[in-house]
Amino acid sequence: MASSPHVSSHASPHASLLDIAPVVPVVVIADASDAVPLARALVAGGLPAIEVTLRTPAAPDAIRAIAEEVPDAVVGAGTVLTPAQVRESVAAGARFLVSPGWTDVLLEAMRGSGVPFLPGVSTASEVVALLERGVTEMKFFPAEAAGGTAYLRSLSGPLPRARFCPTGGIGAGNAPEYLALPNVGCVGGTWMLPADAVAARDWGRIEGLAREASRLRLRTATGAGVTCR
Repeated sequence: MASSPHVSSHASPHASLLDIAPVVPVVVIADASDAVPLARALVAGGLPAIEVTLRTPAAPDAIRAIAEEVPDAVVGAGTVLTPAQVRESVAAGARFLVSPGWTDVLLEAMRGSGVPFLPGVSTASEVVALLERGVTEMKFFPAEAAGGTAYLRSLSGPLPRARFCPTGGIGAGNAPEYLALPNVGCVGGTWMLPADAVAARDWGRIEGLAREASRLRLRTATGAGVTCR
């Protein structure tokens, strides 16, 4: 994400992607017909920023359906790996892009897309390289395997300009620990999308889990003494 990107949403007209909600649901959609009711459930639960991963053939159609039919959603594409996927995702209506890692080729494609983006990092050198290129907002992936909260806390001193959306191994139990860090704007996760609920199309249950996740920022700020962003 460039140094001053903004994504408009119903929550805030000039919010950075990292500030829209405490949690970005990471969604894998096998059936595009599930996209709209699933997105509506997440938005109703207070999680409007939705990352649809490009892991299934249904993903582009799912992004397009959400963009067209759920106006309060801020839908994005995840697992973006190539410039072609950048173009296809934006054409489908993606309003942000997320990659698990980055190269200069992919970074330039995302930068030229016209939408905010979060390139993935897991080392200090990758963070420094992005800062050199004017990128200050990043995905930290795979968060738990790459060092978790201890690693991110260690980065905050020497690299205070970098802000992160950690994803990978994060659930309701450890999300508050990440959100309490000064260099974390939000986290990505799937725990509000249990496989059995999605399979059963239990949108009410998903909305309830999303609502619980949307309250994590308030709980973190109250319990840990940090400032809500």
